[in-house]
Amino acid sequence: MLKFSRGIDQDRAATAGGLQQIAFARGAAAAAQPSRLPTLVATAATVAVLYFARDVFLPLAIAILLTFALAPLVSRLRRVGCPRSVAVIGTVTTAFLFLSAFGVVIAMQVSEVAQNLPTYQYNIVEKVRTLKETGSESQILERIGRVIERISTEISRPEPEMRASPEPAPEAKPLLVEIFSPQRPVETLKNIINPLLGPLATTGLVIVVVIFMLFEREELRDRFIRLVGYGDLHRTTEAIQDAGARVGRYLLMQLVVNITYGIPLAIGLSLLGIPNAVLWGMLAIVLRFVPYIGPVIAAALPLFLAFAAAPGWSLLVWTAALFIVLELLSNNVVEPWLYGSRTGLSPLAIIVAAIFWAWLWGPVGLVLSTPLTVCLVVLGRHVPQFEFLEILLGNEPVLDPKERLYQRLLAGDPDEATDNAEDMLEEKYLVEFYDTVAIPALLLAERDRARGALTNAQAAQIAQSANTLIANLEEIAGEEEGEEETGAEAQESDGDDDADEYDLPPGDGKSVLCVGGRSDLDDVTASMLAQTLWIQGADAAHAGHEVLKAGNIKALKLEGRNAVVLSVLDRDFMRHAKFTVRRLKRMAPAARVGIVLWQEDGRPGTTERDQLIESLQADFMVFGMGDAVREALSDELPRSLKLAHPKIAPGYAMRRSKRADRESTVKAD
Repeated sequence: MLKFSRGIDQDRAATAGGLQQIAFARGAAAAAQPSRLPTLVATAATVAVLYFARDVFLPLAIAILLTFALAPLVSRLRRVGCPRSVAVIGTVTTAFLFLSAFGVVIAMQVSEVAQNLPTYQYNIVEKVRTLKETGSESQILERIGRVIERISTEISRPEPEMRASPEPAPEAKPLLVEIFSPQRPVETLKNIINPLLGPLATTGLVIVVVIFMLFEREELRDRFIRLVGYGDLHRTTEAIQDAGARVGRYLLMQLVVNITYGIPLAIGLSLLGIPNAVLWGMLAIVLRFVPYIGPVIAAALPLFLAFAAAPGWSLLVWTAALFIVLELLSNNVVEPWLYGSRTGLSPLAIIVAAIFWAWLWGPVGLVLSTPLTVCLVVLGRHVPQFEFLEILLGNEPVLDPKERLYQRLLAGDPDEATDNAEDMLEEKYLVEFYDTVAIPALLLAERDRARGALTNAQAAQIAQSANTLIANLEEIAGEEEGEEETGAEAQESDGDDDADEYDLPPGDGKSVLCVGGRSDLDDVTASMLAQTLWIQGADAAHAGHEVLKAGNIKALKLEGRNAVVLSVLDRDFMRHAKFTVRRLKRMAPAARVGIVLWQEDGRPGTTERDQLIESLQADFMVFGMGDAVREALSDELPRSLKLAHPKIAPGYAMRRSKRADRESTVKAD
């Protein structure tokens, strides 16, 4: 009793010491984790500076992006042998002359459209009147009733009395006269030039900054590295190259996509007879740099002109059809072909960034929103303090596939889990999905259950959702059953290790029973294994863990089974597995009885596994889906069951012989 109490005290002391160590480790981890408050404060201060000093930063941002766009052209000219000064000045001059000509053409076209708008007034009024009449035809009875009521009112109204003398003429009102004083030529010239000074000064400043940035690009890069990343040259250099490559590729590819959209649009509108077709094509090239909103605006203006230019409706219909065809071709043919136009941003991030930069810098910020946000994502990818930017704005999944599946199962949403699984099954086989995604997700659930973070109700919910997922994937399993041998031959010719791992044997003529070990989650893994064996052609069935209880195990139908597989997620099951294996081997001596202890990592070595097999007297013990299928469909014979002989107490044999002698004497008498 004393020894027992001392053992309890020692266990309590060890437990208390372990809890203290865990608490200390948690405190140390919390202290080591950097606070995000300084980063948030710095971000808010940066946004405030960008807003209030936008007159300074807006030309600088335009110059930086143009530098990113023109740098590849300058580098190509330098590689050809062109001097730096000629390459830089020639590239910048050509680019700004092109932009200036582009702007002049747009201004002239807009002026022509403004002059022609009054000629479309009659068509607009007639179509609006037609629409109003069409919209009120459904109320024809009400209109007829109003006409009848007005006629009856006119009939019953008394005639007005005739006046004897004519009415006096109304008094004449004085006319308003506005006096205009002629302006001097200097004032007129000032009124014309003043609105242009701001844009011209900004354009000149951008040109100068772009030229100097292209001249001193390497020097600026070195200064930036020395300023922010001298301690980690590799990461800083990679960040600069990543940002430059992404922004330059985006601007170039987006320009190519927009040109392949704008030129056919201008040609198509011209053939349809839309006035100023060149203007609408050029505006489409510019406006499509604005994400999502730009194409809508680019289509709205020509559609309105088609509505106003012709008296009928056919021109409007053909114009809308032209836009639909071009959008389909651009989104499904041109953009996938020019794969480099992808930016690494999520669609929601592009919309939010457009709203943010439009609020910050107006229409110019709306055009620059995507490339500026790309720079922020690159910053978050390479600078740990700004990692939240990549998480919020990037298009890369922030959760592993197994974590996403576990989250969906935990939320009780098997439909979305099925959608995600079907997306992955376009590139994977079902056995690979179960082995690399589904089983690891259930292992996460088992770990949470073991440490008390998952309640029994939540575990049951996960099991129910997982069973629904398996049932939803039944159709895919049926498609994979009896698949042609070409896939297996291709895998053998490739010689890939991953392909060989899931090159499974056929199960024709084999009968296998898969049984869950000790929980509902184990039952789910047994169902997955049974479905995989069924795909291989075996007669596979599965049973829940309840059948392994002492009162239920005798009801198992094991006749004709070639193998019985226990599917387990929890290592603690190994303490009781020996008795279960012995019972199953006694009930089905011709079947191979084995255990699948699902493990993603930390699997025992070969020696330890052999020792476990020997102690459990199992025929096999594996840790993954591929090995489980191979062992379950193996042609090896089951090992014989070694029964333990109990130790005989001293004198037991003598007493037993004396008892036998007495019984024989009694029988003789």
